[in-house]
Amino acid sequence: MTPRRIGLIVNPVAGMGGKVGLRGTDGAGTVAEARRRGAVPVAAERAARALRRLRGAMIVAAPGVMGADVARAEGLAADALPGDARETTAEHTRDAAAALKRRGVELILFAGGDGTARDIHAAVGADVPILGIPTGVKMHSAVFGTSPEAAGNLAVLFATGPAPAVRLREAEVMDIDEEALREGRISARLFGYARTPYERSLVQSAKGGPRDEEGLLEGLAEEIAAGMPRGVLHLVGPGTTTQRVLAHLGIEGTLLGVDAVQDGAIVGRDLTERDCLRLLDGRPARMLVGVTGGQGFLFGRGNQQFGPEVIRRVGRDNIVIVAGQQELFGLPDKRLYVDTGDPATDAMLAGYARIRSAPGRSTMFPIAASSAA
Repeated sequence: MTPRRIGLIVNPVAGMGGKVGLRGTDGAGTVAEARRRGAVPVAAERAARALRRLRGAMIVAAPGVMGADVARAEGLAADALPGDARETTAEHTRDAAAALKRRGVELILFAGGDGTARDIHAAVGADVPILGIPTGVKMHSAVFGTSPEAAGNLAVLFATGPAPAVRLREAEVMDIDEEALREGRISARLFGYARTPYERSLVQSAKGGPRDEEGLLEGLAEEIAAGMPRGVLHLVGPGTTTQRVLAHLGIEGTLLGVDAVQDGAIVGRDLTERDCLRLLDGRPARMLVGVTGGQGFLFGRGNQQFGPEVIRRVGRDNIVIVAGQQELFGLPDKRLYVDTGDPATDAMLAGYARIRSAPGRSTMFPIAASSAA
């Protein structure tokens, strides 16, 4: 059987904003600000992790840093589209997707986030299936693999297996307003539906909304706030559940960012990864994190400020996880995932962890390293 041809697009700036406290990298001004804050590119490394699963695949790649460079660095004989991409924009992504469609690829594998998914879908619609290597800051769409490795494995199944080996499904492409996110508001709409290869353990779901557990979560937040030990730094992650805890301390937190509190007072607001590491120097610390609704990600989706070194310094036993039971048991795989970008840290976090779900109540729940998929 002749392998199906896979198109490859890499958004070289995707994900740069995460660790430096930005909510994405849509727009040249935001990319410049990310670089000013010391952000480094992550897309090529994450694309490479997926491509290592595609040995022998037939690849047609966008030019230069948009795909051909990383494909060739991984030893793949990629057929590159014409051009010499360096500084890239959304228009470059749309043009590359349209060119891949004209070249007759049967799948577009891309490294990026929701903005990249939206641009590719705008260019090809439902005519060409798409599959995302999770690389962005915000990945609410249902077209992404649970990890770079999972995306690579799924692309291999699609490209080399018999027709029934992997099925296609319609998956939501979400349009998230980054400016609203930076102001602490979630403004999302359904942009459209793309066709994407599907295997339940390898593809994430679309991000879900809050569950009807308001009273229990409010009581839990009050319990956690009252029980915070003095002299201990608490890094508080994004999300409505964690914000309830800060509200019980009389603190207005950063809904989509990371804040730090100690002894009931705010000591850092909307922190970057570097800020977290600075505050952790010489202090005992805990971390308070929620779960990405509908997807089950604990780390690696919207809280990249909690990078591997931050997590290691805090320590696995000092991570307090909060989530409602309906949210947990509504997850498709009945497990949580971590995708920190460092397989060793993912492996350290894997196993069973205690999830606090209501006042005086907790649940032991499995955590899996998505890079192991």
